[in-house]
Amino acid sequence: MPRAFLELIRFSHTLFALPFALLSAAMALRLDGSVFRWQDALGILLCMVFARSAAMAFNRWADRRIDAANPRTADRHLPTGRLSTKSVMAFVACCSIGFVGSTLIFLPNAVPVAASVPVLAFLFGYSYAKRFTILAHAWLGAALMLAPLAAWVVIRPEFVPIPWPPVLLGLAVLFWTTGFDLIYACQDAAFDAAAKLHSVPGRYGIQTAFRLSAATHAVTVLLLALIPSVYAPFGPIFYGGVGVVAMILLTEHYLARPKQDTALDLVKVNVAFFQMNVLVSVGLLVVGIVDLVC
Repeated sequence: MPRAFLELIRFSHTLFALPFALLSAAMALRLDGSVFRWQDALGILLCMVFARSAAMAFNRWADRRIDAANPRTADRHLPTGRLSTKSVMAFVACCSIGFVGSTLIFLPNAVPVAASVPVLAFLFGYSYAKRFTILAHAWLGAALMLAPLAAWVVIRPEFVPIPWPPVLLGLAVLFWTTGFDLIYACQDAAFDAAAKLHSVPGRYGIQTAFRLSAATHAVTVLLLALIPSVYAPFGPIFYGGVGVVAMILLTEHYLARPKQDTALDLVKVNVAFFQMNVLVSVGLLVVGIVDLVC
């Protein structure tokens, strides 16, 4: 049963957002006046795991009927009955409680506690976005954007003046996630169109989705390149990492590119979606930490 829940929530995909949260926390700690507390590191890790697990399980519950009708997703846990709706919602409740409870670790910084329920509501809202807005891909990006912003606030609860380093990092995550979700959604372009779901590939076609994805990833690289201009500790090493990220994203688009509007190599799409994007997030974390300690 535990393995079934890990498969349900694609636990390995936690590697998309967690490295950006850790990088943001490390950046905040590098500034004068920031004090490292081991409980903050533990709290960030727990909050990331619980929040993502709750959101992903809720998404599977909310999409259970859509998944059952889609040939690509019909063998998932809820459509096949391997997990019951009650057990999944119980899992969502436990992870939600775990997330809110984990924010108590950050006290006396009360900002994470106050934001915990609104953050969960925003994460859960994504599961219904494709039913009413073409911006569903960007909603997922905004959900992951919260990771570096929240991690910075845990270390440095400041809002005035605007702390531009985590804002630029967060915006980079937003555009990066939007871009790779556009690629991933191309697998369901025909189904989304038939089911009248709001996705860019379903409404405007695969070629348009790939062009928009390329544009969002170009913005991602630009935003990452701007971070050293507002965050002095970063220098040539980080710039080099940004260059590598650009090359990885180019490779992602090359691997997953469609030959025509209705033809996709699903194996290459999944490689581009997971392996390439894990390289981006984990690689940038490593490069950022190296630059901070050198």
